Amino acid sequence: MFGSVPPCRDSNTNQNATADNLASIWRDVRPGPTTRLIEEGRHDEANTKPRVKERNPLATARALTRCRTLEDCFARPIASAPDAWFDMVERDWNDGEKVIDRTTKRRRCLNLGSYNYLGFGSFDEYCTPRVIESLKKFSASTCSSRVDAGTTSVHVELEECVAKYVGKHSAIVFGMGYATNSFIIPVLIGKGGLIISDSLNHSSIINGARGSGANIRIFQHNSIYSMEGEICKLPEIVSICKKYKAYVYLDEAHSIGAIGNTGRGVCELLGVNTADVDIMMGTFSKSFASCGGYIAGSKELIQYLKHHCPGHLYATSISTPSAQQIISAIRVILGEDGSNRGAQKLARIRENSNYFRSELRNMGFKVLGDVDSPVMPIMLYHPAKIPAFSRECLRENVAIAVVGFPATPLMLGRARICISASHSKQDLIKALEVISKVGDLTGIKYFPAAPKKQEAEKDTIKLV
Repeated sequence: MFGSVPPCRDSNTNQNATADNLASIWRDVRPGPTTRLIEEGRHDEANTKPRVKERNPLATARALTRCRTLEDCFARPIASAPDAWFDMVERDWNDGEKVIDRTTKRRRCLNLGSYNYLGFGSFDEYCTPRVIESLKKFSASTCSSRVDAGTTSVHVELEECVAKYVGKHSAIVFGMGYATNSFIIPVLIGKGGLIISDSLNHSSIINGARGSGANIRIFQHNSIYSMEGEICKLPEIVSICKKYKAYVYLDEAHSIGAIGNTGRGVCELLGVNTADVDIMMGTFSKSFASCGGYIAGSKELIQYLKHHCPGHLYATSISTPSAQQIISAIRVILGEDGSNRGAQKLARIRENSNYFRSELRNMGFKVLGDVDSPVMPIMLYHPAKIPAFSRECLRENVAIAVVGFPATPLMLGRARICISASHSKQDLIKALEVISKVGDLTGIKYFPAAPKKQEAEKDTIKLV
């Protein structure tokens, strides 16, 4: 089971029990003890075949032409740190060349699009000085792979810190989160093995699974912690894996650091012993405001990966300042910096997320995701509503990421809200006011609004 990156389909369309789906597959294929279980993210229906699919070329060309007219809604450059507010670079269409050009103008926007869950994405009184010190001592890059001259004392400390934090014996770190999955999976399993994978797994998992040469069986998507903001049925998945002697590979790209009382992710939230999860994967680019990813597991597993994984043997190691940022962020989360700021950040991200989701639903929006999740997609559905929603929010200085075809099915477009601990109550109130106004304008309030609290209380008094 995974807690990984953006699945881009309506998760409410497939609500069959995860345990039933997995058990059915196991009955069909009757795997042996050498199989692997991989779950959570996004797969297409034919992920054992080449990626090229037959499509109507005219329809594809028409869709791509329309996508070009939406270019101003995507890849908007910023000119500051991804804090609660940031400076966005304004762009203008060049009608002669049909391209969009950057200007020298800046727009101050409320940031609802970054993965800066705990607010470490800007200056931090504990992290930033230590990162600067690391930069001065070790420079910006090691200019080498880990097995040559790319391992510093900071890298060793980071791996020890991560292993302790997630509750495993050992860990290995990489400079890129996407590559962590795509490099690791082919090392863990090959021909003759079996991967059982969620239909919405992230492309890093899909590419890693395909590259392994293993057999791949897919079950319908059912509740993963991901860009959908859902939380997986981890206890049931672990139970199925024990029954059929499968290994569990848990991807917590979005949940680690943001979910659980001390930010230790889905295992902590659901009370699952980390000893029952064989391989734990996560990334550092969200809650820890850095880059890269990790694999945590047994001492034997990590030693095997360090001798066989091409991402460790040949790729340049994660930069030392980036590694120091992760170490420092974890120390703040655990209170090892001598303050309670970490606990305050975790409490604030839960409070902000639950308040914002509740208010959106009360307004009548269709909102995906579970309680405590800082990720909350607002369903737009119709493709024409995607640019309208994006542009009108930006007009009110609120920056929101939108997702549409081909990342989602054509009629399942959405706006993806990411809440941060750095958002103040005033920030959230402003965002809700703008989103409500734009929601009325674009017609995306698909449910009746809940009665306001004061009006509900008056009605109750009248009834009494």
